[in-house]
Amino acid sequence: MFFETLKLAVQAIRRNALRSFLTLLGIVIGVSAVIAMVTIGNGTTVKVQEEMAKLGTNVLFVRPGQWGPGRSSATAKQFNDRDVVEMREQLRGIRAVAPLAQMSATVVYGNESRSTGAIGTDASYIVAQDWELARGRNFLDGETRSGQAVCILGKTVQEQLFGGEESLGKRIRLSNVSCEVIGTLEPKGESGFGTDRDDVVLIPLRTYQRRIAGNTDINRITVSALDGADTSKVQADIERLLRERRGISGGEEDDFGVADMKQIADAQAVTTGILTMLLSAVAGVSLLVGGIGIMNIMLVSVTERTREIGIRLAIGAQESQVLMQFLVEAVTLSLLGGAIGVALGLGLAGAVSVGMQIPFVFDLGIVLIAFVFSALIGVVFGYFPARRAAQLDPIDALRRE
Repeated sequence: MFFETLKLAVQAIRRNALRSFLTLLGIVIGVSAVIAMVTIGNGTTVKVQEEMAKLGTNVLFVRPGQWGPGRSSATAKQFNDRDVVEMREQLRGIRAVAPLAQMSATVVYGNESRSTGAIGTDASYIVAQDWELARGRNFLDGETRSGQAVCILGKTVQEQLFGGEESLGKRIRLSNVSCEVIGTLEPKGESGFGTDRDDVVLIPLRTYQRRIAGNTDINRITVSALDGADTSKVQADIERLLRERRGISGGEEDDFGVADMKQIADAQAVTTGILTMLLSAVAGVSLLVGGIGIMNIMLVSVTERTREIGIRLAIGAQESQVLMQFLVEAVTLSLLGGAIGVALGLGLAGAVSVGMQIPFVFDLGIVLIAFVFSALIGVVFGYFPARRAAQLDPIDALRRE
């Protein structure tokens, strides 16, 4: 019996193919939009997490001034060498504490030159940032203490200056400093903000301070916690230590900021998730529009087929059978639209993932939810027209032309 009803529903849909297509278009757009938004949102979340992980695991960034929009560190008291020493001696559960001073500088080799980021630091920087050396070695303690003119090149700088030529042992000019290349870094690629992390030259901090910056300021301190360590406790210890060293009393606001990379990554993931849900909710409205379209076209169908319904009721068809016929027709339209919407949504998400260079994260749950919801739309919005058809009076129906 059910298969006969399904056959009649398919025949009715095929009889008015264009009208049926326009009816299910709302369902197609709704389902595809929801699936595409959620899939792209999940891929964006994974991409953000991957980008944050490239900055290092269990990493905290300490800088003068407060973090946040509109807050500048230019006027805040800078860190010094003693701050770094105290952190290394007093903090527990840490793997590395790396000082950092940075500015833009011109690097030259032969006829090649480019503007790059000059970073003054020490051997702890590579450890704290989970960076690997592609070739050569890290800074020696003696080189850092004495301020020798040696440097380590990022992948971008190495390729721009030397191409396929060997760079180890060669001398380049960084600003007004001639330094020997002792190593090259493994590539890290672009950050989530679009900057090239490989466009850097590392030199010993003392060399940078004496011969490039002309001061002893440290712009930032990177602290890497041990695996399994509680970064929130490390953060609290850093804040306590710096408040003491900078003479900040109990009621005063910190003149420095400590950012936990795990907290930043979690906040980014939550924000991305909320935006994804909001966009999906907006896209889901089109599902309701599609349901209204199904109700409208089914009411039209009932009106057009009133005489057919009257004949069926007159020759013994039960109200439940007429109800089932029109309900199955509505659900078939919805399921067909849902299936097309799923395929279209996944295709759109795949195309956007390739274009935006984000991972394609297939979520079976959202696909099933969208498909089942499209079926429910057919049941809910198809029930009223089907019930109206089933309750027609056979005599009145036969009289109508």
